[in-house]
Amino acid sequence: MTWYDRDPNKRPESKEVAAMVDSVIKGRHSVRAFLPTPIPKETILEILDVAARAPSGTNTQPWQVTIVTGEKKEALSRVLISTSLDPTRNAEHQQEYSYYPEKWISPYIDRRRKVGYDLYGLLGIAKGEKPQMERQFAKNYAFFDAPVGLFFTIDRILGQGSWLDYGMFLQNVMLAAKARGLDTCPQAAFCKYHRIIARHLEISDQRILVCGMALGHADESKIENSLQTERERALSFTRFFE
Repeated sequence: MTWYDRDPNKRPESKEVAAMVDSVIKGRHSVRAFLPTPIPKETILEILDVAARAPSGTNTQPWQVTIVTGEKKEALSRVLISTSLDPTRNAEHQQEYSYYPEKWISPYIDRRRKVGYDLYGLLGIAKGEKPQMERQFAKNYAFFDAPVGLFFTIDRILGQGSWLDYGMFLQNVMLAAKARGLDTCPQAAFCKYHRIIARHLEISDQRILVCGMALGHADESKIENSLQTERERALSFTRFFE
């Protein structure tokens, strides 16, 4: 029961609550340049406590989180960046699960291409400039300079439904962070190097790396943070039967 359920005289207008919630949801976007400002451990735990209210089938709560900061984060980033930029070492790694389809079709490939063109266009990277693209992509492994990196894992024994539950938890993490004036970037890019990450952070073989995430304050002076991806309106993906 919330405070406004207990005291009807303090019940907020539903439109005001909707506006606040909508503002947080619409204000969230993937940030690709962060300030080094430290984030207190208490704030991180508070965000995760809120996020853990996500629904999960029979309350299984499949999420497990490993947080990395400071020198440990920097050391891991150095290894990941050097590996990603070395063709020989890079070829030794692959993801444990397929995040993207094996075959791209429209409209998904069109949306993927557009966000890539828009981002690289902002950064002044022209089509075909592969070395520049690779260096930009490698910034994932430095968490785009965020002070906090999070790694999300799931027990191998759990099924597809638990992965759906996990998505709701991840969204809650990002929204709870945004409500506290922080920004995030969910990153599937880390999954290719799950063996390196597991070794550095002592993650059990019984867990699969779902994704990583950067957490911190956005550096609003960076052009890449001006990127706003488009979304289809509800009428374009919705059908009514009455």
